[in-house]
Amino acid sequence: MLGDDLQIRSFLEKHDSTSNEFQGSHLSYPNLSWLPGILKDFILPTGFPGSVSDDYLQYMLLQFPTNVTGWICHTLVTSSLLKAVGVGSFSGTSAAASAAAIRWVSKDGIGAVGRLFIGGRFGNLFDDNPKQWRMYADFIGSAGSIFDLTTQAYPAYFLPLASLGNLAKAVARGLKDPSFRVIQNHFASSGNLGEVAAKEEVWEVTAQLLGLYLGILILDTPDLVKSYPALVSTWGSMRLLHLWLRYLSLSALRFNTINLKRARILVKSHVLHSRVPGCNDCNREENILSWQRFIRPRIIFGVAMEEILGGGRSISMLRTLLRIYAREKYILMVNQQRKDFEFFVSFKASATSISVLRSLWQTYWLHENLNISENIFDPLMKSLSEMDDRFEEFIQQLDNAGWDTYRINLRVPKEISIDECHV
Repeated sequence: MLGDDLQIRSFLEKHDSTSNEFQGSHLSYPNLSWLPGILKDFILPTGFPGSVSDDYLQYMLLQFPTNVTGWICHTLVTSSLLKAVGVGSFSGTSAAASAAAIRWVSKDGIGAVGRLFIGGRFGNLFDDNPKQWRMYADFIGSAGSIFDLTTQAYPAYFLPLASLGNLAKAVARGLKDPSFRVIQNHFASSGNLGEVAAKEEVWEVTAQLLGLYLGILILDTPDLVKSYPALVSTWGSMRLLHLWLRYLSLSALRFNTINLKRARILVKSHVLHSRVPGCNDCNREENILSWQRFIRPRIIFGVAMEEILGGGRSISMLRTLLRIYAREKYILMVNQQRKDFEFFVSFKASATSISVLRSLWQTYWLHENLNISENIFDPLMKSLSEMDDRFEEFIQQLDNAGWDTYRINLRVPKEISIDECHV
């Protein structure tokens, strides 16, 4: 510490789970005094719990059995694959071994296409919603494992079935890896990303070894080895448990950054109740599995001006909209051709994440107050006036509630934008 007398002083202060400094932000951590220090240093980041986010330990405790069940499933599936390529049924000749190897390598090559596609096409999705994509990765991976299991029942179709399985699992890995990197970055609240990643590897490998051991014990059961339906039912039960544990572990995460789903919850609360929920309450309310297109009110971002104008080219309507939104970096319009509420938003070239947040606030205000029978331009102007009066208070409440307003992950669609040129 650098004191008032400009003298540097150093001191060592020991913190435990009951330390006053951590009672506010780490109150939920159990007392780990029973855990040997050497083991604690081996599985947890240095400075734990102060060096990680509040939800780190809960996530890891749920992630561990999730990984164990995953590796049990992997062991069961591998047995089906080996039987399908001929291991245990051929006479052991070199020709049989070569045939098995060719079939095995072929399905790996086809599956690699999935990761290539995911990384190149959907790389911009993971920062916005890592929880959702990590969960979807497990769903897709489960579908791939079903193809693998089917190879034992239809060994003649090993290559197409195993290739489809590997393709699905490669797509799942392409979704899983970048999503979890975002989660790891969230855990590293003191900039210790490398150590957090290394300690996560300890948890992962331990779970892998335990899962492989339990999987081998299951495969050693005589009735299970002989009965394919018993193998499938055992795998199905274990996979359902795995998916449930994955959902629980992801639900334990408490992000303080604002993505589209959390922004909707925050904006709706402020419009209706003039307050915003904290990080814990908002993350708890966030639906990991839902798609944006099924959330109401329905908002379509990056719409062409022609569609906003109702398919026509009304100059007077366009001029009115440009005048109404002259101070905004977007144009919002209600789709009057649908019975239910649907909102179109087109962004100007200079739009930012704050512009997306402002359009969300206006959308929710209109959704609560719009009378569809009245002149549409009047509520648009009134909603902008309300937003001018209340938006700064909204941002201030976000700051006070612990939200990181400097990391608003609301992507501005760049495919279609309005470029204002003054001539």
